[in-house]
Amino acid sequence: MIHRRTFLSLLATTAVAPAFSWAQAGAGRVALYASVGPTLTHYDVDVPGAELSRRSAVTLPANGQYVWPHVSRQYLYVASSNSSPGRGGVVGDTHHVSALRIDSAGALTPHGNPLPLPSRPIHLTTDMPSEYVLVAFNNPSAIRVYRIQRAATLGEEVQQPGSIDPGTYAHQVRLTANNRLAILVARGNDPVGGKPEDPGALKVFHFRNGLLTNAVSVAPHGGYGFGPRHVDFHPSQPWVYVSLERENKLDMFRLDGDTLSPVPLFRQETLARPNTTLSRQAAGTVHVHPNGRFVYGVNRADTTTEFEGQHVFGGGENTIATYMINQETGEPTLIDHAETHGIHCRTFHIDPSGRLLVAAHIRPLLVREGGHVRHVPACLSVFRIGNDGKLDFVRKYDVDVGNNTMFWMGMVQM
Repeated sequence: MIHRRTFLSLLATTAVAPAFSWAQAGAGRVALYASVGPTLTHYDVDVPGAELSRRSAVTLPANGQYVWPHVSRQYLYVASSNSSPGRGGVVGDTHHVSALRIDSAGALTPHGNPLPLPSRPIHLTTDMPSEYVLVAFNNPSAIRVYRIQRAATLGEEVQQPGSIDPGTYAHQVRLTANNRLAILVARGNDPVGGKPEDPGALKVFHFRNGLLTNAVSVAPHGGYGFGPRHVDFHPSQPWVYVSLERENKLDMFRLDGDTLSPVPLFRQETLARPNTTLSRQAAGTVHVHPNGRFVYGVNRADTTTEFEGQHVFGGGENTIATYMINQETGEPTLIDHAETHGIHCRTFHIDPSGRLLVAAHIRPLLVREGGHVRHVPACLSVFRIGNDGKLDFVRKYDVDVGNNTMFWMGMVQM
């Protein structure tokens, strides 16, 4: 059974449920998967050596958006779409969830037919026993549930009993470990072109047998100045860590039975220089370390400026922030920033033993150095994680993405 450390909540009795993670700690090989456009590539991971070895690849129906493992660790569910990211991008006509089988070496093969979707899926997850796939859509914002059949292939959509409030610009959906709550992270949008801000929220739903019912909308200050992107859960305490993309903050909420605290208990900066930003900054993925002592969040920047007729990086922080977690209160304290050695790290993962972190950067960019320009390719950056939680850069692997982006990356233990 796959051990999801990142999926934790209190049970109704306030006991702590077993946690689940992308990869179960213990013996077994670790595989890394990374999507570049419609290609999903498998790498072997040498955790002690902090090395990656490229193996094989499969082609998806469209550009990979997000991936989630079956509880058995024998299958992956992959969201794909030919729509462009963002509010003003190209709206495509090919959107799917596909099931892929993982063989004993980590190679992937199609498992059943891809399931068509109505619009671009931005995120997906399964419930704890992998009986359902929950899919988040950002434009228009929505959440849908699909059955997983006994053979782990994809089945029909579960029709919901009532109207669902998905907020504005959903970006992630997560299930608590007791399988009773679904949290849809609705980012909202910054004001632009005379259009006012769209407020953000954490939309909490009761979940049972594939059915969603509205529970509570957590939106401090009405959701204005609150732009959540991703959540992650502490492995043994009722603490929920939320990255605020639009504000470059990390919030900590508390799970209380089957609901969330209405406001964060703690808030921290994600940036090393929050008052001297050179270009648009955006907080991204957040992950709690398997030991529950640290939490990590990424800072992203890729705005360009013109230099001698070329578009070059305009400056900003591309770093992973490390926080120490107070084991009594859950308060995160910022202790370090590590340069990611690439431009715009959209996804990163921690191996199940907690010794290795890999960061994926979506695209290449030119970077000005004095009077010269240097090409920085898309890449996978590998870090060792110290006993103090801090990251030690080991090496990076450049990835030729062509006209595509490396939009997602994750690890799973075989």
